[in-house]
Amino acid sequence: MPTVAVTQLKYGERLGDNVLTKLGSTLFYKGKVITEKEIEILKAFLIPSVFIESKIGAEPEVVVEEARPTESSAVHPFYVEYQNMLTLLKRIFRLASGGQPFPILDIRTRLEALIQHIDAYKVLTFTPKNVNLQDYIYHNSIMVSLTSYSLAKWHGLQQKDLMQIALAGLLHDIGMAKVDYAILEKKNPLTSSEMDEVKAHTLIGYNILKNITAINEGVKLSALQHHEREDGSGYPLGVKGDKIHLYAKIVAIADIYHAMTNVRSYRTALSPYLVLEQLFTESFGKVDPTLVQVFINKSTQISNGTLVKLSDNRVGEIVFSDRAYPTRPWININGTIVNLALERSLFIQDVLGTI
Repeated sequence: MPTVAVTQLKYGERLGDNVLTKLGSTLFYKGKVITEKEIEILKAFLIPSVFIESKIGAEPEVVVEEARPTESSAVHPFYVEYQNMLTLLKRIFRLASGGQPFPILDIRTRLEALIQHIDAYKVLTFTPKNVNLQDYIYHNSIMVSLTSYSLAKWHGLQQKDLMQIALAGLLHDIGMAKVDYAILEKKNPLTSSEMDEVKAHTLIGYNILKNITAINEGVKLSALQHHEREDGSGYPLGVKGDKIHLYAKIVAIADIYHAMTNVRSYRTALSPYLVLEQLFTESFGKVDPTLVQVFINKSTQISNGTLVKLSDNRVGEIVFSDRAYPTRPWININGTIVNLALERSLFIQDVLGTI
């Protein structure tokens, strides 16, 4: 089993043994496929070399190893259903763009199949595979759906509401199907008339959904109200919190989060933790503060053991999340604990994944 310097590793090679940090915790397990991310993490933890699996033909047992599904070839059912949902949603948007009815029962069936595997979906670390910027609207709709479902569940809503809220998230931007694509992908600031056309997607979406009997009023109002704000500063009607449907409040938080944490044609993605902090600030007057608190507390609970890159480019592992400062956990960087609640100039720039 050859030993290879980390600087000489090649993408696609597989670890022949567990990789341990200097403190004895397991950084990667045997069989891990090496990608750019793994090399970056190994360098950050000052690992000089690793064992890799022998090349095919060097040792007889390698043939047995190759007969098993590898990490790179195995596809989790969640990703299969996600891709199925993506394909269907593109068709739905095409139908809506042409003013044609679309099969809402097919959408619900496909969404139920995806949600069966929602345990594989972690809000802070999930990234769709093979994302094309032109497909942003579809990916955003699916992620808003999954996050809305999760937030509704965390908030304690009844089971009968959960699938409807997932549909609300999935279809909240259906009105965008009738907005000029060139405007949606424009890199420069929108003109006043262009902004008015984009804002019209809320009313258009409501009109598309209003006569569909298989969805409830909350789903329809989410398309209309997901840009309304608690203080009345939103659109299209400028209504205040007591007039905004609960579904729309949930979808609004999920939509803001994913809009800021995903790459757009006109800007780069922001750190999930930085967005959570901004959401917390925005919650005073803009979005429902109780829902925001639930979202922050629950989404960050799953983060212990996650590798992150700080704003100074150091990489470490989240080892403790203080409930009083959920967006500012303790980070273990080569044995040194950095408490982000005290180191206010630092923040988590990127979530690299879970060890």
